[in-house]
Amino acid sequence: GHKKHSKSDSIDGSLHGYGLPGSGHPGSGSNSSVVVNYASRPGHNAKSSNPCPRTTLPPMFAVEPLPLFKDVAVSDRQNLFLRKLQICCFRLDFSNTLKLVREKEIKRQTLLELVDFIQSGSGKITERCQEEMIKMVEVNIFRCLPPASHENTGQEAKDPEDEEPYLEPSWPHLQLVYELLLRYIVSSDTDTKVAKKHIDHTFVSKLIDLFGSEDPREREYLKMILHRIYGKFMVHRPLIRKAINNIFYRFIYETQRHSGIGELLEILGSIIHGFTLPMKEEHKLFLVRALIPLHKPKAVSVYHQQLSYCVVQFVEKDYKLADKVIRGLLKYWPMINCQKEVLFLGELEEVLEATQTAEFQRCIVPLFRQIARCLSSAHFQVSERALFLWNNEHIVGLVAHNRQVILPIIFEALERNIQHHWNETIHGLTANVLKMFLEMDAELFDECETRFEEKKAKARDVEEQREMIWEKLADAAAERGGDHMVTV
Repeated sequence: GHKKHSKSDSIDGSLHGYGLPGSGHPGSGSNSSVVVNYASRPGHNAKSSNPCPRTTLPPMFAVEPLPLFKDVAVSDRQNLFLRKLQICCFRLDFSNTLKLVREKEIKRQTLLELVDFIQSGSGKITERCQEEMIKMVEVNIFRCLPPASHENTGQEAKDPEDEEPYLEPSWPHLQLVYELLLRYIVSSDTDTKVAKKHIDHTFVSKLIDLFGSEDPREREYLKMILHRIYGKFMVHRPLIRKAINNIFYRFIYETQRHSGIGELLEILGSIIHGFTLPMKEEHKLFLVRALIPLHKPKAVSVYHQQLSYCVVQFVEKDYKLADKVIRGLLKYWPMINCQKEVLFLGELEEVLEATQTAEFQRCIVPLFRQIARCLSSAHFQVSERALFLWNNEHIVGLVAHNRQVILPIIFEALERNIQHHWNETIHGLTANVLKMFLEMDAELFDECETRFEEKKAKARDVEEQREMIWEKLADAAAERGGDHMVTV
């Protein structure tokens, strides 16, 4: 079946008058006798009052090679730049590698020349050239993304880590378009006041939508470009933060599938690093409403490294947030996913390393109840990772100052590890932790040991009483039922 065209398909190059015979676009074909040039469209220049005189370029009906910049006079390079942009507005069919091979190579070489021209800074391009260049970028990169591998296939959903990434077939051209846009943004010759007329809110919003691409190469370029836009165009900063928030909300509460969460978190990690104190309430709400709930999805392992970095950055910026972060981790703590639990313990250690005594004391009881459950886990990696917390000097210092509360909570878990855990490594690590507590406070250690023995004795008494009651019930049933009684 044929794909339905959505509104975003109107950005196709053929609808701007650049269509190739046999390229499969509605505006192409041998009957196309008129090509609309941007310069001839009266309404297209409404958003910018360009004082530069406009030269109407002749229309282009096919992809043909043009001379190199070095082979023409300096005064003619701006017009040549515009002609080369026209060639790059042709969108070619990459579904068939044997189709339009010559045209594809000409366009690729033309894009390379444009990238070199911008990067070399040999000539400052006019405002009109900048406008046409951004339009060419829009024609190429803003497109309908293909359905994700998990959508509308009728197949059982797979683990995102096990899926093969989709690779965009037009990447040989798409990469160069992204490279051109990146070089234009980072260039010292680019005037921010002029550039923001063309790289506007609509452009940035569409750029962020492309993070849904399954091609990791495209997402990497998008990450670099969006990061540069955030740094260079202050007017777009609130929009970028809000758009990323919305993507996170849809991911957490609706789809739980999005390819670009990791890349967006990398951008945010750099943004958070630049926050000033006192931190705005908007940023604290973002931590509580977006970052902490991102621990909930099953696929958290795909982006956990970037997420952990962002969360720890918040605590390092403002240590008073440690209590909220720790309680948030406990809220979303995995119950049956051991690999996810190991990730949480690693992140918890980084957060505790940046935590001060006052914030630590606020959450000490629920925190060490959860750590006690991890210590006695039958999965040796979970138990081992929990025991590794005592290798951190800062955490040991916090524990030592609060040992009166902590040791009674975790003592039983440590003793059960010594007596019953199947893994020998766990025995050794547990013995080291017990020895550490014994050296901290021998009196408290003996007190906890006495309580543990008393609890064990009570448990044995309860078990013996239970067995006696069952024996009495069995005897009574035997007397009444006689030979008809069935014992199980």
